[in-house]
Amino acid sequence: MRLDKFLKISRIIKRRTVAKEIADKGRITVNDRPAKSATNITVGDLLVINFGNKILRLKVLSVKETAKKDEASELYQLIAEEFKEDYRK
Repeated sequence: MRLDKFLKISRIIKRRTVAKEIADKGRITVNDRPAKSATNITVGDLLVINFGNKILRLKVLSVKETAKKDEASELYQLIAEEFKEDYRK
């Protein structure tokens, strides 16, 4: 499954266009490699998403074409969530 679609279905990012934009700016890595929106995601992949003031580290647990709101968090495991004090520096 494409990275941008996974981020939308898992509700990590609410809109696929926003997920595509973040990925194509080089702010997401998959298994320590820079990822584009079309990067293929599989179970076991480690994602690092840099939102600017926050960095999420996730492990992909499941890849589904659709997921209800209450099932979305079961698609990944949050490994770490880091906040930057002043990300504008």
